[in-house]
Amino acid sequence: MRLASYVHNNKRSYGIIKPDGVIDLGSKLTNVAGDLKMLLSIDSQLNMAQRYFNAVPDFPLNSLTFLPVIDNPAKILCVGMNYAEKRKEFDQHNPAPTLFVRFADSQTGHNAPVLKPRHSSEFDYEGELAVIIGKGGEDISREAALSHVAGYSCYMDGSARDWQHTWFTAGKNWRQTGAFGPWMTTADEIPDPHQLAIRTWLNGRMVQDDNTASMIHKVAELIEYISTFTSLTPGDVIITGSPGGVGKKRNPPLFMKAGDRIEVEIENIGHLSNVIIDAPAPAHSLTAAH
Repeated sequence: MRLASYVHNNKRSYGIIKPDGVIDLGSKLTNVAGDLKMLLSIDSQLNMAQRYFNAVPDFPLNSLTFLPVIDNPAKILCVGMNYAEKRKEFDQHNPAPTLFVRFADSQTGHNAPVLKPRHSSEFDYEGELAVIIGKGGEDISREAALSHVAGYSCYMDGSARDWQHTWFTAGKNWRQTGAFGPWMTTADEIPDPHQLAIRTWLNGRMVQDDNTASMIHKVAELIEYISTFTSLTPGDVIITGSPGGVGKKRNPPLFMKAGDRIEVEIENIGHLSNVIIDAPAPAHSLTAAH
């Protein structure tokens, strides 16, 4: 089952994505769960959504404006240097998972613009597998970890390399630099998250091509590790790292600019596509002179 968050007729909602349209769960579960995150918090197995799986679609796919799959997660935890080729590119040897955070307002949805930061000349692409937590908890064992996953999605973890310095936060949290979608494919359709081809294209040129089998720290291990120091809650997102081939380590370097199209495809999950635009200058309020 594929579940997406979106805007339709100026109203935020969520629903089941089918080949012939969208089953709008927001209207069907209006008194139960106002968004996908809330649905996960009361029904981690998504049984309520499953009941509507064979319903007649309410409207066509092309009438949607996609939002990030979970547009208001309590936590977005990101894993760095988690593929062998990426670690080689950056000459990384620390055996522990490298973690950093994203803020919810740094995200955008499928087909929405990704904003190139105004103060960066090194805006890089990173295609990644996103894990959406369905059942929360802390001190989750590795053996039980995958039972806490609601589903998986594609993520384009846009990175302002010239703002990463010795820590990643400043390079990862510019507004609308992380694309998340188009939808979540539920975990029952992905029995092994480590047998998936993952590819990234920039302007039609394949720039990353790997398999999630190449992850150093697997999804279950990451959930175990993270849940030892913070309680995971439904709707939390773990972004599991990017393969090699990033623009920073190419010769010459290859960075994203306005007008570029960036795409991330993960086998059996989805195909995420976005166009880069220059971030607009902030609107400054004027203070009257005294």
